[in-house]
Amino acid sequence: MKPNMGNLLKQAQKMQAEMARVQEELANERVEASAGGGMVKVVMTGDMRVERVVLDPAAVDPDDVGMLEDMVSAAFNEALRQAQELANSRMAQVTGGAGIPGLM
Repeated sequence: MKPNMGNLLKQAQKMQAEMARVQEELANERVEASAGGGMVKVVMTGDMRVERVVLDPAAVDPDDVGMLEDMVSAAFNEALRQAQELANSRMAQVTGGAGIPGLM
């Protein structure tokens, strides 16, 4: 049985429009990660944009800048992981979990 190219094209266009809608929604969603017992917080959007970094003044020790750098890195990496997980989850809803290469 030969696939109907018109139907395939319509399905692809519908999926593309749905993916664009999900990407717009992701821009309005937030994930928050912290490190150092909450001394450093990173808020990131679902489209992987850092929105805010919050530092507890107690985390700012001029004699141990390396610790602050490590906490910022840890919080950023966790926020990025959460944002990627959120985006992958939302895109899987659109693609039916097909794992289409090149998407998120």
